[in-house]
Amino acid sequence: MDLNSASTVVLQVLTQATSQDTAVLKPAEEQLKQWETQPGFYSVLLNIFTNHTLDINVRWLAVLYFKHGIDRYWRRVAPHALSEEEKTTLRAGLITNFNEPINQIATQIAVLIAKVARLDCPRQWPELIPTLIESVKVQDDLRQHRALLTFYHVTKTLASKRLAADRKLFYDLASGIYNFACSLWNHHTDTFLQQVSSGNEAAILSSLERTLLSLKVLRKLTVNGFVEPHKNMEVMQYYFCKNFDVVLTIILFTKVLLDFLDQHPFSFTPLIQRSLEFSVSYVFTEVGEGVTFERFIVQCMNLIKMIVKNYAYKPSKNFEDSSPETLEAHKIKMAFFTYPTLTEICRRLVSHYFLLTEEELTMWEEDPEGFTVEETGGDSWKYSLRPCTEVLFIDIFHEYNQTLTPVLLEMMQTLQGPTNVEDMNALLIKDAVYNAVGLAAYELFDSVDFDQWFKNQLLPELQVIHNRYKPLRRRVIWLIGQWISVKFKSDLRPMLYEAICNLLQDQDLVVCFLSALKELVFKVSPYLETMFTLLFQLLQQVTECDTKMHVLHVLSCVIERVNMQIRPYVGCLVQYLPLLWKQSEEHNMLRCAILTTLIHLVQGLGADSKNLYPFLLPVIQLSTDVSQPPHVYLLEDGLELWLVTLENSPCITPELLRIFQNMSPLLELSSENLRTCFKIINGYIFLSSTEFLQTYAVGLCQSFCELLKEITTEGQVQVLKVVENALKVNPILGPQMFQPILPYVFKGIIEGERYPVVMSTYLGVMGRVLLQNTSFFSSLLNEMAHKFNQEMDQLLGNMIEMWVDRMDNITQPERRKLSALALLSLLPSDNR
Repeated sequence: MDLNSASTVVLQVLTQATSQDTAVLKPAEEQLKQWETQPGFYSVLLNIFTNHTLDINVRWLAVLYFKHGIDRYWRRVAPHALSEEEKTTLRAGLITNFNEPINQIATQIAVLIAKVARLDCPRQWPELIPTLIESVKVQDDLRQHRALLTFYHVTKTLASKRLAADRKLFYDLASGIYNFACSLWNHHTDTFLQQVSSGNEAAILSSLERTLLSLKVLRKLTVNGFVEPHKNMEVMQYYFCKNFDVVLTIILFTKVLLDFLDQHPFSFTPLIQRSLEFSVSYVFTEVGEGVTFERFIVQCMNLIKMIVKNYAYKPSKNFEDSSPETLEAHKIKMAFFTYPTLTEICRRLVSHYFLLTEEELTMWEEDPEGFTVEETGGDSWKYSLRPCTEVLFIDIFHEYNQTLTPVLLEMMQTLQGPTNVEDMNALLIKDAVYNAVGLAAYELFDSVDFDQWFKNQLLPELQVIHNRYKPLRRRVIWLIGQWISVKFKSDLRPMLYEAICNLLQDQDLVVCFLSALKELVFKVSPYLETMFTLLFQLLQQVTECDTKMHVLHVLSCVIERVNMQIRPYVGCLVQYLPLLWKQSEEHNMLRCAILTTLIHLVQGLGADSKNLYPFLLPVIQLSTDVSQPPHVYLLEDGLELWLVTLENSPCITPELLRIFQNMSPLLELSSENLRTCFKIINGYIFLSSTEFLQTYAVGLCQSFCELLKEITTEGQVQVLKVVENALKVNPILGPQMFQPILPYVFKGIIEGERYPVVMSTYLGVMGRVLLQNTSFFSSLLNEMAHKFNQEMDQLLGNMIEMWVDRMDNITQPERRKLSALALLSLLPSDNR
C-alpha cells in the first residue's frame, strides 16, 4: 500500500466508518476489514492518528484499528503477519512525539505501545525504555505527562507476564530503572506539595496526576520486579521509608502496600508496625475525624485485615516448627494488638461504623430489595465501607475472640429490654450491636444463651409494629437467621414460625431475612402452606434478579426438605416457572436457580413430574446443548435435572428420547460432568433399553471407542459399566450394538489387565456375554482367534486360565457370582 496515495483513501473510508448511517457505515467497515492484511495499512493509520488537525472521531477509530491489528497480526507466526521492516518503522513512529492533546486518544496510544512492548521489548525494541526515561525528564508538561502515561502502561504490561524468562527480564529491568523511578516519584511528590501551597487548582491537578502515574510505575516495579524485595536496599530505603507518612494520605499508596503485602508478606514484615499504627490511628481514633474519606478508610481497613489474617504471620501450634520470619511477624502483631487497642477497635467498629446512616435508612425505606442486594453483593467488602467493616470485625473477632467476647457481651447487657421508639439513636446502637452479635455467632456459641435471649428479648421486639422499629425488626430476624444453624432449640421453632408468618406479610422485611428462612425446616404442617404461598407471592413481586434467585433458593430448600408433602402446594409455582424462564433469557445465573428449583420439584413430584415435560424437556435441551452459548452457565445443573427427570420418569417418551441427541458432543468434551453423563445413559438403558439402543447405540459405541483411547482408568470403568448394564438389561441386542467394544475387552482379559478394578469390569462384561448369549460369544471367540492367530480352543483355554487366576480381583458378590455361573456354563460343552 503506497502511503501517499493510500492515506487519502483510508482517511475517507475511516470518515465514513464514523457515520451514524448504516448504509454508509457497513461498506466502510467491510473495506477496512479487507485492508487489515494489506502491507502498509498500519503505517497509514499511524500517520492519521498522529495528525492532530484531523477529526477526533476519525483519529480515535484509526487508533482502535491499529490496536486490534497488533492483537491479530503483530506476532511473527500470525497469519498475514506484518513484515519486520514495517514493524520497525511503526515502532520508531510510535515513540517519536509524546504530544497527543486528547486524553482518551493519548491513553489508547499508550495502551497500544504497551501491547507492542509485551511482544517486542526488550529484544526487538531495546530503545523503548531509554526513550521513555528521557521523555519523562522534559520540561514540557504535556509531553512529560504523555511519556509518563506510556511509561506506566508499558511497565504494567511487562509486569503482567508470567513465563520464567519474561519475569527474569522484568527483574533485570526493575533493578536497572528502580532508582530513577524513585527519584521521579520523589520529584513529582515534592512538586505537588509546592503546588498545593500555591493554590493554583489547575497546576495542583496536573501535578497530582503526574505524582499518581509515577507512583503507579513504582508500584509495579516494587511488587513484581524483585524476588525478595526486603533484601534490596533501594526498595526498603527509597520506597517505604521516604515520605511514608505524606504519601499514605494518597489513596493509591495504600494499594501499593496491599499489593506488596499480598505478594511479599515476609518482605512486608518491617512495615507491619508502622502500617498498623497509621491505619488504626486514622480509622479508630480522633486523629482521622474530619480528614479521612471513605475510600481511604476502606483501604486502611483492608490493610489491617490482611495483616491480621495473613497465614504467613501465624505460627504453627508447635512454635518450634515455625520459621523465624513467621515468629518475628507474629511477635510484632501481638505487641501491637494489646487489650486497650483491641477494645477500642471493637467498640468503634460497632458503635461508629456499624451505625446505619441516614442515607442507608432512606434507601432501605425506598428500595429495600435494592439495598439488600447491594449490601450483600460479591466482593463488595473490598470496596464499600459497610461490608468492609463487617469483614474486618469478623476477622479480628475470630483472631482475638477471648479478648473481645467480654467486650461484646458487656455491650449486649446494656441493651436489655425494649427501646423507646422516639430515641432513634438508641435504636441504631441496638441495631449495630445486634449486627455484631449475628456476625460473631459461631464465636459466641458458648457465651450466649440464645434460646433464652430469643424468648425474652428478640421475640417481643419482633412484635413491635411501630414504623420506627422496622429497621430493628429487620435486624432481629436477620440475627435469628445467623444463629438458627448455630444454636436454637427445635421446640422454639413453632414460636418462630408464627412470627415469620406475620413478617411474611411485609415484603420490605421479607427480602432482608431470606437467609433465615432457608435454615428452617417447614415440616410443621400448619405452617407449610402459608409459608410456601407467601414465598411464591414474594417471588412474583420482587424485581431484582438477585432477590428472585434468593427466593428460589429458599423455595428449593423447602421442597427438598418436605419432599412429597409439597405436592398439594406447587401448582402455582409450576405455572409460573415457564414465564420466569422466558423473562430471564439474559440472566443465566437466575436460570441456574430455576434449574435447581426444578431439580427439587421433579424429585418432590416423582412420576407426576411427567406433566411438566412440555416445559421441562426444552429447558434440558437448551441447558445441555453445547452449541448454545448459555450451556457454559447451565450445563452442570441441566445435566442434574436431566438425570432426576429420567430417575422419576414412569416411561420413555419420544421427546425424552429425542434430547439424547445432545449426549454425543457432551462425551467429546470429556469434562468433569462425564460421571453424570454416564448416569444419564444408564437411566435410558434401564428405562427403555430396546428403543434406546436401536436409536442411539451405534453413535454411542463410536463415542465410547474414542473415549477408551484417552480416558483415565476410572473413566474406562464407567464406560464399561454402561456396556455391562446394556448387556444385562438386553442380552440379545446389547452384544450386537456394542460389538466394536467387546474385542477391546477380550484383549484386556487375555493380556491380564493390571488394574484390578478394570479387570473386574472386563470380566463382568464378558461374563454377561458368555452367560446370556452363547452364540454371540462363539462368534467373538472365532474373531479373536483370527486376530491373535491362535486356535479357538487354545485361546479359550488362555482366557479361562486368566479368568480363574484373577477371580480375586472381583470384590462385588454379584459379579463374583456372575463369573462363577459364566465359567460353569462352559462345562456342558463338547470343548475339552
